[in-house]
Amino acid sequence: PAGCAHKPGRKAGSLVVLVDGELTLYMERGGKTLLLWPLGTDADGPRPDARLREAVEALAALARAGALGTVTTERINGISALTSPFAALLEEAGFHPTPRGLRMRA
Repeated sequence: PAGCAHKPGRKAGSLVVLVDGELTLYMERGGKTLLLWPLGTDADGPRPDARLREAVEALAALARAGALGTVTTERINGISALTSPFAALLEEAGFHPTPRGLRMRA
């Protein structure tokens, strides 16, 4: 994503979510780092959109089904998950804030 120094890589255990054939979400193995590709930005920075909401819901559904185990996301696009502009999006999908980040249990 623009402005993020972290790059996705082809690693065992990482997840990619495509929405309408476009890369929308990348989660590193273990879930500590999440990369999101928003469609646009506004004066306050990147803004969540319907594609991102769909991708995060798909990730949350996998976690709830037990396919991922417990996931604690510490960083989103290089920023602490708790202060990220996308934190509310993850919380709406069922992630809960913890001292380490945003957590979803199976």
